Amino acid sequence: MLISSSALRPSGRHRKTRPVPAPLRRAAVLAVAVPVAGTILAAPSAFAADKVVSKTAATVLDPAEQQIADNLNTRSQDTRLGSTLSGVVIDAASDKQVWGHDATTALMPASNTKLGTATAALTVLGPDHRFTTKAVYGDGTLTLVGGGDRTLTTEDLTEMAKTAVAGLKNAGLTSVQVHVDDSLFPEPTLATGWNDGYYPDSIAPVRALVVDGDHVTDTALDAGQVFAKALTDQGVTVTGDVTHGVVGTGDVPVAVHQSDPLSTIVKQMLKVSDNDIAETLLRMTALGAGRSATFEDGTAVVREVLGRYGISLDNYEIHDGSGLSRANRIPAQTIADILDLAADPRHAQTLKYIIDGLPVAGEAGSTLGPEWGRFDTADSQCAVGKVKAKTGTLTGAIALSGLTKAQDGQWKIFSFIENNSTAAPADIKDALDGLAATVNGCWA
Repeated sequence: MLISSSALRPSGRHRKTRPVPAPLRRAAVLAVAVPVAGTILAAPSAFAADKVVSKTAATVLDPAEQQIADNLNTRSQDTRLGSTLSGVVIDAASDKQVWGHDATTALMPASNTKLGTATAALTVLGPDHRFTTKAVYGDGTLTLVGGGDRTLTTEDLTEMAKTAVAGLKNAGLTSVQVHVDDSLFPEPTLATGWNDGYYPDSIAPVRALVVDGDHVTDTALDAGQVFAKALTDQGVTVTGDVTHGVVGTGDVPVAVHQSDPLSTIVKQMLKVSDNDIAETLLRMTALGAGRSATFEDGTAVVREVLGRYGISLDNYEIHDGSGLSRANRIPAQTIADILDLAADPRHAQTLKYIIDGLPVAGEAGSTLGPEWGRFDTADSQCAVGKVKAKTGTLTGAIALSGLTKAQDGQWKIFSFIENNSTAAPADIKDALDGLAATVNGCWA
């Protein structure tokens, strides 16, 4: 039985102290959350720990953990994984390392990069933050203004058009020009480690205005054209072509749409590994921290946030928010530490949505669903519904990082990053799924 989308609510952990980030632009208060019952497997409690584990005790593996370590020592040598693997397993309650293999070696992490992006966005903007799209009127022109909502739909624009048309008609106006203003972000550029081949399939040029997730060169004009059609359908004549423009100082708002809360958007981004949402969030996070909406400033804010949480940035190099950059390098240890942070009940108010958004093994519609051939081999089928993990896939790089409850009843956080294997990608993913099942203990 698959775990629910609201799955993990850690409780009862005693952990080492981490510094809490100082306010960036807003007053981000990372309060201690009241533990909430509920786990991946609907068990009574998660991350239960009755006492602080001493430094000496933390180095001792229980029999189930020793079995994990022994099995991973063998299974990490799987020829499908090649010779370049960074991996680690830690106990969530005590933070002791259960197993490691080149855990601090920085490799290309692919979409595991999104975990840092999500952490920064939730911290700087807050989980309740919403992105606003506006329509403003001035001097015969209706301007659609992008506010960084990568989830805007045709239905949303249609509702905005209805509201705008009602106001226009009340003012006796029956025709307008339509402009789009996406000046919140600078003109799109390629990140370090990107190439033109990413457009339009892997990602669209990053703009502040887009509708239906369309992958076109100018998503702002595309959205403006959808908006213009909706205005026409409501009986207002649109004159001329939709063009770029900038809102005038005297323009009057006539319609507004607000997105779902950031918490929901983060979960969507992680569940399906949406590159476009990730890059938009990177820019909005930079703006929220008082910086410019660029790759450089966005990634700088991610580093600042992680560093203030106490995450080691040794060998940590990122150039985008999605993980498409082939120049990104992150160790498995750092990925595991980010997940450990997100699962910490003290930060639940802000970061629990990262854990909630992780795909579940066997969950249709996620990147770990059967449609992607995940957790469907003899080695890994036993872990269906028992593992939550973020996937990552680029040519030459495949990653899987998440958490599961092991045979000792304790939650384990794992990260496996593989680079440069010559095996078929599907075979590499099967091997990584087997490693996750090994941590769970069902493939013993």
